[in-house]
Amino acid sequence: MTTNLTRGRVTGPLIRFTIPLILGNIFQLTYNAVDSIMVGRYIGKQALAAVGTAGPVMNIITFLVVGACLGAGVLMSEYFGAGDEEKLRYEVGTTLTAGLLFTVALSWLCAALAPQILRLTRVSEELLPEASAYLRIICIALSFTFLYNLFASALRAVGDAKSPLLFLATSCVLNIFMDYVTIVHFHMGVEGAALATAISEALSALLCALYVWWKVPLLRMGARHLCIHKPLLRRTLGYSWATALQQTSLYIGKLLVQSCVNGLGVDTIATFNAVNRIDDFAYTPQQNIAHAMTTFIAQNRGAGKYGRIRRGFRAGFVLEAGYWVLLALVVFPAAPWLMRLFVGDDAGVVRLGTSYLHMMAVLYILPAITNWIQGYFRGMGNMSITVISTTVQMIGRVGFTFLFAPGMGITGVAWACLGGWLCMLAYETPYLVRALRETGKTDAAGA
Repeated sequence: MTTNLTRGRVTGPLIRFTIPLILGNIFQLTYNAVDSIMVGRYIGKQALAAVGTAGPVMNIITFLVVGACLGAGVLMSEYFGAGDEEKLRYEVGTTLTAGLLFTVALSWLCAALAPQILRLTRVSEELLPEASAYLRIICIALSFTFLYNLFASALRAVGDAKSPLLFLATSCVLNIFMDYVTIVHFHMGVEGAALATAISEALSALLCALYVWWKVPLLRMGARHLCIHKPLLRRTLGYSWATALQQTSLYIGKLLVQSCVNGLGVDTIATFNAVNRIDDFAYTPQQNIAHAMTTFIAQNRGAGKYGRIRRGFRAGFVLEAGYWVLLALVVFPAAPWLMRLFVGDDAGVVRLGTSYLHMMAVLYILPAITNWIQGYFRGMGNMSITVISTTVQMIGRVGFTFLFAPGMGITGVAWACLGGWLCMLAYETPYLVRALRETGKTDAAGA
């Protein structure tokens, strides 16, 4: 079911569009969380550390692909808002053809070089065999990740955020079942956890593609659309390279942070990997509010409705701030329980993780603000600011991590997050003020 966000109320439709995005990404995060819980409880702390050390590399590769789909999705939203259905189909077809070729080549290259890539992150030889096995299987399944995210981006561009949620929910249930079968029943170790995730992602991709073909005539492509349309490819690359680079730079930064943590002992590594999973769940709704804003703003930019753009931007801030209050009220008291969920009754790891989460519960307001700003710039098609600001944030975070973590441990990582977010805000705030003024002038001229 498509939804046109260029008319009617602003806040209500934005909330209704955001909720499926949040739930969908929570289901996606559940893939990794279930892997970590099952690995930590049924295989052991060393296996959990191995999966965790593979995580940043896996995220860089995955979000290179996901970022490209997000960039193409902005263009799809713009064409839908402008009412150009044929160009929308060509955009989907061009992204599918070019993106699939790129993803297949990338996945097999990374699978072949998995041990060498992991050694660059200072993974210990003790953890390398299990980490390499896990990463290799995830890389081979990368094409399924691309296909799901492409079709999900197309559906969201036309205002349908519910269908991708249903497909992810189905695959998440399968993932939990497959984790039990491969890890507990067949004792396949970390390879079983990776295989369960790969099978589940393949299912979500298949369901999404079939739904688009059978139920969404607007996105149904003929043979002529399955080509590389050069003018559209150039514009798509202009958007996709920026969002892919943004996502990649974010996780390269996380990889460098992981490389610093890898030298601080197994307890700190296990703590960092557990709190990273919790952080991901905390950040996801903030990011999804921003993604909903991006779709809303891009549709209205295509329709030339700049007054609605400003109203959607204000509504986005209210949603981000409200979510932060709720998040802080949950994370602060629940921190010890959340840690035990991942690491059991390891008192040292629980204590370290609790101190980190108590600090982060307060600091989560900063990524709420930065995501809100990024959602606006993406929707307006100004990708360079999002790339540079994310890069600034990660350079700051990595630098502060290497400065603070050796002496302060996991708490130093939290302080480094604070430093990175402040650097990001210092860069992007002046551009935001200028952009809002220009949007106001354009709206006034249109009126």
